[in-house]
Amino acid sequence: MESRLDEIEGRYDQLEAELSSAEVAADPDRLRRLGKQFAELGEIVLPYRQYKEAARQAEEARAMARDDADPEMAAYAREEAAQAELRAAQLWGRVEQLLVPTDPNDEKDVVVEIRAGTGGNEAALWAADLFEMYRRYAERMGWKTEILSASPSDLGGFKEVVLEVRGRGAYSKLKHESGTHRVQRVPVTESGGRIHTSTATVAVLPEAEEVEVDIRPEDLETTVYRSSGPGGQSVNTTDSAVRIVHKPTGIKVEMQEERSQLQNREKAMRYLRARLLRMQQEEQQRKEAENRRQQVGSGERAEKIRTYNFPDNRVADHRVDLKLHDVQAVLGGDIDRFVDALSAKERADQLAGGDGEGPRA
Repeated sequence: MESRLDEIEGRYDQLEAELSSAEVAADPDRLRRLGKQFAELGEIVLPYRQYKEAARQAEEARAMARDDADPEMAAYAREEAAQAELRAAQLWGRVEQLLVPTDPNDEKDVVVEIRAGTGGNEAALWAADLFEMYRRYAERMGWKTEILSASPSDLGGFKEVVLEVRGRGAYSKLKHESGTHRVQRVPVTESGGRIHTSTATVAVLPEAEEVEVDIRPEDLETTVYRSSGPGGQSVNTTDSAVRIVHKPTGIKVEMQEERSQLQNREKAMRYLRARLLRMQQEEQQRKEAENRRQQVGSGERAEKIRTYNFPDNRVADHRVDLKLHDVQAVLGGDIDRFVDALSAKERADQLAGGDGEGPRA
């Protein structure tokens, strides 16, 4: 990566020389264009130069600590080296962040879909555990949550539950949770004490603004009906539940959590916009980068991204080879180490794959 940074620095110096020439000064359009490129490259070059200076100071201090016969001066030099190394590490992290393109969805609110997978009633209970994990994580982050849709199971779990999470950076923190979450434990319904394996799938969708998705009224088929609870019994005496079908795509959303038809309709439209935005983004990615190693939503649901093993009190994320030995803490919302490790992996993959080329001159 340093060779790429040296190339960027070389181009920065070249632009600086061009901008000081009379020829460029006499051409306003070229001056404006080169000035913009110079400013963009400067955002990377200046912290890179600061990093190189801090690294040089650290090396000099280490050499002084090795060579100085005075123990007091050697100790002082070691302290100076440690401080310079810390500055260099912080600046290098800043440079890496600048080289990685920002995901335009990172600051958005999200819709989290959780569905029971294989395992029957135990899978539905597991889906409920994952729902609580994300709800508690959101609470720890100071975010707001709201259930958009839920299909309860007979034993208190969820066949499917859709959670809206509103808060700064929600998508950046939760986007890597998409995939299949596997649990290994003794179900409450198991009388023989045998360990079962069940799964639930999670999909994280960035929430769309109205201006991002064009939904024509004639493309919607809206039905209202009475909401129902487990087993189909009516829980409302008015037609407050709303079902909306987007005819061009066949996407169907249903909302019955609120007693007001208007509120259910508004929630259904938010959910529909999020799903349509994800569909548009996936299609755009397929067109622009069919050979890209990883695409958003391309088969993630079929992958076992994380295993929660109750007998061994272990949670393992298979994408970063990270294992934590406290299942209850993780299910209580303590997923920061997974979030941080996956974000770091994303940055490393982008840098290694050349996705984060930084500004182009």
